[in-house]
Amino acid sequence: MIDAIPLGAGELAILAGAALVTAMLSAIVGMAGGITLLAVMLLFLPPLVVIPLHGAVQLVSNGSRTVIQREHLRWDVIWRYSVLLLPMGFVGLAVAEEIPPNAAKALIGAFVLFATWAPGLMLLGTHPQDANPERRFFVLGGVVGIVNMTVGATGPLIAPFFLNLGLTRFQLIGTKAACQAAGHLAKIVVFGLAGFAFGEWALVLAILAACVVAGTGLGSLILEAVNETWFVRLYKAVLSVIAIRLVWTGFF
Repeated sequence: MIDAIPLGAGELAILAGAALVTAMLSAIVGMAGGITLLAVMLLFLPPLVVIPLHGAVQLVSNGSRTVIQREHLRWDVIWRYSVLLLPMGFVGLAVAEEIPPNAAKALIGAFVLFATWAPGLMLLGTHPQDANPERRFFVLGGVVGIVNMTVGATGPLIAPFFLNLGLTRFQLIGTKAACQAAGHLAKIVVFGLAGFAFGEWALVLAILAACVVAGTGLGSLILEAVNETWFVRLYKAVLSVIAIRLVWTGFF
């Protein structure tokens, strides 16, 4: 594992601001905050530091939504999704450790671009919404267990799997959040057992977690006042610039 890397006050302030704004983004458009925060964090830290830290912050974000919607959770979906997360997480970490840091940044940048502009391509021609509901989440959990450790953010990848289940809006929000929280928890366990020093990042994590909670609250408050169409366009433009920079620096 990589030793702790000190962050300057300016860098920490930028990351705190990004955590606040991206949580507002998730509250306003219902998605994309996690992957945006991941991309910003990669501007300052190497992937094998960013991915566990991002997982801890997103556990707070998704965990809070899970608690809020706890009465609407579909536990049959959650446990199927969770079964393979941990064992495949160790496989994913072994893969991640073999990828050079710059190549990992380029890979994540490309993933962000696909997730932003052509999410359907990530499914490789499959139609998860038509798969057997009792089987699709076993497979999905295994895939996410690996992808979680290499690209860090899987929200856009798992979303289509929740189609055609007859879920209410509250069941969808809560169950998807619970699945993502389980994925982040598995990621934290794997990195922790591998020797990642979460304690050395306690202050950074506390600040980012607080900003995520505040951003979720602020986003909810201004939801009705925001022009969602223009907001989404602006977010896609900013995220694309960050992703292109990751790909560029990864290769050159």
